[in-house]
Amino acid sequence: MRNLADAIENFIIGELLRDREDSLLVQRNELAEKLSCAPSQISYVLSTRFTPERGYLVESRRGSGGFVRIVRVVPHQVQVCHKEPTALDLLHHWAEQRLITKREQALLQFMLQLVKVDEKGKKALLQQAITQMTDNRQE
Repeated sequence: MRNLADAIENFIIGELLRDREDSLLVQRNELAEKLSCAPSQISYVLSTRFTPERGYLVESRRGSGGFVRIVRVVPHQVQVCHKEPTALDLLHHWAEQRLITKREQALLQFMLQLVKVDEKGKKALLQQAITQMTDNRQE
């Protein structure tokens, strides 16, 4: 399983890098067919290797063909420059990737102005908020 999981992860990361985008939209069944594996193996890799802690969020929709969107939480341009993104950088990136709405962006920005924590604390708070928000959308 480890070698197949590595192959699936490398393929997905390669697609993200190839398109120079911070999100990738795929259909789980098509990806499984392309990689000659079961859809459950794709699900396993998505849930274990594409986590918020590793810089990714995964959104899946069922019905009408369904899809999986993999979003790089930290913008690729920031990773290339080896610059640590600020909480506001992350909010802007998430809104651009349509991970959050402009209204949610404005509300989160306002919240960040109210809390009295350092930049690291603000980013941790944002990670919790965005994870909770995307989990609630899938229910």
